[in-house]
Amino acid sequence: MKFEGVHEKTLVLIKPDAVQRGLVGEIVKRFEIKGLRIVGMKMMRLDEATLREHYAHIAAKPFYPTVEKFMMSSPVVALCLEGLEVVDAVRLVMGITKSRAAEAGSIRGDLAMGYGNNVIHGSDSVENAKAEVARFFKEEELLDYTKDEFMHVYSEDERV
Repeated sequence: MKFEGVHEKTLVLIKPDAVQRGLVGEIVKRFEIKGLRIVGMKMMRLDEATLREHYAHIAAKPFYPTVEKFMMSSPVVALCLEGLEVVDAVRLVMGITKSRAAEAGSIRGDLAMGYGNNVIHGSDSVENAKAEVARFFKEEELLDYTKDEFMHVYSEDERV
């Protein structure tokens, strides 16, 4: 079944702490269980230029070098997820940034304790999601495919 109504995409980065702790499969599983479609996924090392662009909003802050060092300490896994209102759905599944205060059942609430070492990044708006997906994925790396389970995830009127 082709799901014409889903065009919103978002970026998720599974951070170095999650990669090192062997949490990649658990994190991906949470998004699959939610019913989101993975249209891009790759493991990669981040460089200074990409990080400075990605974290431009904090690059001048005194703590930024620590963030950069952490994000370059190990590979990350980049995901492009697709679904109806996917940015909001991913943020809900992730939980709040301060992991030790995140709601139980969320990724951060269940799998992390830190603020910066909080296992996952997700786009915070539809506009930022478009820019972030383009930063981490080439157009040819994003796949369009039929996901039959969408007929069981969304109601009929949402699939139009």
